[in-house]
Amino acid sequence: MTRLARVVLQALAALPLPLLHWLGSLMGGTMYWLSPKFRALMRANIANSKIAGSYQVSERLVKQSAAETGKGALELAIAWCRPPAYIDSLIKDCRGWEHVEAALAAGQGLIFVTPHLGSYDIAGRYICSRLPFPLTAMYRPPKQAWLEPIMNDGRQQGGTRTAPATPAGVRLLMKALKSGEATIILPDQVPGSGEGVWAPFFGKPAFTMSLLPRLAQMDNIAVLWFTGERLPRGQGFVVHITPQSQPFCGQREQDAAILNAEVQHLIARFPSQYLWSYNRYKRPAGAPPAPESV
Repeated sequence: MTRLARVVLQALAALPLPLLHWLGSLMGGTMYWLSPKFRALMRANIANSKIAGSYQVSERLVKQSAAETGKGALELAIAWCRPPAYIDSLIKDCRGWEHVEAALAAGQGLIFVTPHLGSYDIAGRYICSRLPFPLTAMYRPPKQAWLEPIMNDGRQQGGTRTAPATPAGVRLLMKALKSGEATIILPDQVPGSGEGVWAPFFGKPAFTMSLLPRLAQMDNIAVLWFTGERLPRGQGFVVHITPQSQPFCGQREQDAAILNAEVQHLIARFPSQYLWSYNRYKRPAGAPPAPESV
């Protein structure tokens, strides 16, 4: 199965980006019409966010986001199968790289943070290619075990070291940061039961990771948020890099709220490119019940 999947992904990765994005839009639209669960989850999450001011705007955003979700799914073929030089050619601009240069000059460990927004895998590969050292990324193995070797091979060819989402993986992240290297974290992944707290996300309790604030409070660390904005009509991508606007304070619930506020700010910039079909409000097994308000 892995061999067949690799062939299919390599074939998709060889397509011109406009054609790949057209196919992704078609796939996303098909998911919208054929999957009531997919459609309902997107509608519920967008309605809860209050980003869309009316039902008509909300429905338009749901359909746009479905198309962007399809594009993002097919972009994984590029992220996992194409060399760094090709990925670099797709990046039409990088805004905010001076923040990376300042952190490197200060000898700081770098935590790059991106939610499920835009083309986060391609943007991460691009950032990794510009760093003078490997980037260590924490990951959870995919449910489809046959995808894992393809995913790891693709990320490692771009200079990324993978760390499992285990205590041993956390130690690898800490070691990289203490050495003045970099790591990358998706902050809106629902953590395991003992790895987070409930905090507001668009006004509703969401179980939120404690790992990022804990790592950020290590000595000499810079936290930089980034987004891989997907340009229309397959024109490429723009990478946006910004420092965290509010520092973490060391109090778990408050830090989780700060984290979610940063995510919300980025989503508000590119609302159609957020993965609204992600079940952000689920309760992990063993986690305490969500509070009525946060």
